[in-house]
Amino acid sequence: MDNLTPSQRSHCMSRVRTSGTDLEQLLEDRIRGLRLRYRRNDPSLPGKPDFVFLRRRVAVFVDGDFWHGYRFPAWKGQLSSFWQIKIESNRKRDRRNVRKLRTSGWKVLRLWQHDIQNSPEQCLTRIAYALGVRTRPQCKSDAAVRVS
Repeated sequence: MDNLTPSQRSHCMSRVRTSGTDLEQLLEDRIRGLRLRYRRNDPSLPGKPDFVFLRRRVAVFVDGDFWHGYRFPAWKGQLSSFWQIKIESNRKRDRRNVRKLRTSGWKVLRLWQHDIQNSPEQCLTRIAYALGVRTRPQCKSDAAVRVS
C-alpha cells in the first residue's frame, strides 16, 4: 500500500530525473578523456541511449539498480504489485530496445548504477573496449612532470 496520496506520489515521481543524473555526469567526465565524439540521449535510437558513439555504432545505457531491476527476481516479492508491474515493464522495454539496436548493427552496453559508483574506471574501460580504443592510464605523477 502506498502511504502517499495520488497527487503527492505524482509530485514525487515528477522529480525523478531521467537524464543528466549524477551517475551520467560521473561517467561523462571520464568519457571526455577519450576525446571521441558522442551524443547524449539520442532520440532517434530505441531507448534514447545515454551515450551514443555514432561512428563506431556503440550505444551505452546507464541503468539505475531499482528502476531497471538489477537482480529483480530476488527482491520483487518485497514490492507492491504496482512497483512489480512498473519495474517488469521497464525491464521488458529495455530488452526490446536492446534487441532493436542489436538487429540494426549496434553494440549495446548496459552499465549498472552500482558498477559506476564502485568502479567508474572499469566502466570506462568497458566502453573503450567496445569502441576499440585504448585508454591511457591516469598517473598522478603526470601532473607533476614539468618540461624545462
